[in-house]
Amino acid sequence: MAREDEYDYLFKVVLIGDSGVGKSNLLSRFTRNEFNLESKSTIGVEFATRSIQVDKKTIKAQIWDTAGQERYRAITSAYYRGAVGALLVYDISKHGTYENVERWLKELRDHADTNIIISLVGNKSDLRHLRSVPSEEAKAFAEKNGISFIETSALDSTNVEQAFHTILTEIYHIVSQRQIPDPNGSQGNSGSHSAPVPLRLPPSDTDFKSKQNGSCCS
Repeated sequence: MAREDEYDYLFKVVLIGDSGVGKSNLLSRFTRNEFNLESKSTIGVEFATRSIQVDKKTIKAQIWDTAGQERYRAITSAYYRGAVGALLVYDISKHGTYENVERWLKELRDHADTNIIISLVGNKSDLRHLRSVPSEEAKAFAEKNGISFIETSALDSTNVEQAFHTILTEIYHIVSQRQIPDPNGSQGNSGSHSAPVPLRLPPSDTDFKSKQNGSCCS
């Protein structure tokens, strides 16, 4: 297994959605395999990291979780800066959180890079007896807006790995297809092969970062 400080790509992924939909527990389940029933509402911004393997490359995901309350909206611009993926989360047992998805999607598209990969996530699928958002309705919304859709449960882990792996793999495939050889022929950090250079995407501060950059998402 790769050490935490060794990776080929660093991708910033943001979690957005109403307060109480389970964003923090999705983050902790994926990064630490933990779930906290007493989870409090996030204040400001938190993030955690985890590395996965895709096509023999080490992808380090830096996953940001933010407060869903309106009073924290001032952090919006900094939160989205540099993000290449977003999980838009709602609670399948609370239709109001689903009704707000359209507003969250608009905010995301207003502030994030136009190339960002988005997945709609219906969380708390373990509460199927309390379901108020039909899967087909959410799936149709996702298709209409050109984003993917999945239902998860941070409580029992259902589809949590798949949700993150799917979006990270999609980001990786887009990045790898846009790469060009280093025109200087410089060696990668390992010194064993020429390092590919990701093509920058506008705006300039919102690019897919590889370890050659030596920098972290802001």
